[in-house]
Amino acid sequence: MEWLNNTSLLFIYNADTGWQNAIIDSAHKILSPKTYQCQLCEITHGYFTEKKKWKGFIETYPRKMEFLHRDEFKKIYASKFGYKFDFPVVLISVDNDLQLFISTKELNGIENQEALIALIKERDLDFRSEREMIK
Repeated sequence: MEWLNNTSLLFIYNADTGWQNAIIDSAHKILSPKTYQCQLCEITHGYFTEKKKWKGFIETYPRKMEFLHRDEFKKIYASKFGYKFDFPVVLISVDNDLQLFISTKELNGIENQEALIALIKERDLDFRSEREMIK
C-alpha cells in the first residue's frame, strides 16, 4: 500500500469559499439544478451538507484526500506552479507534481456518488499498476 501513502487526491470544486457563496450555490441547486456548474458539488453534497455515502467513503478510503474550492486552489497552487485546469477536477499529487486524475468532462458525465466512487477505485488500480511497472 506504499503507493497510497506517497500520493493524495485533490478535489477542486467549481465554487468559491465563503458562506455567501454557499447560500447562493444552495439556492442555485434548488431553483435551477440543470444550470448548476459544479457536478462534483452536485454528486457529493446535498443542498446543505455532504451526502452520507460520500462522507463514509472519504472517511474510510485509504488514500489521503484534500478538498478545495477553486479560489483556494488558485491561491495555493496556481501562483506557485502555474497550473491551469478547468473546474471541477480531481488531481493526483505525485512526487510534488499534480496530474489529472478525473477531468472536468468526465465529472460532468457522472450522475451519482456510486459512479464517482467506482471511478476513483478503478483509477487507483490503474495508477497502482502503472507505478508498479515503473519500479
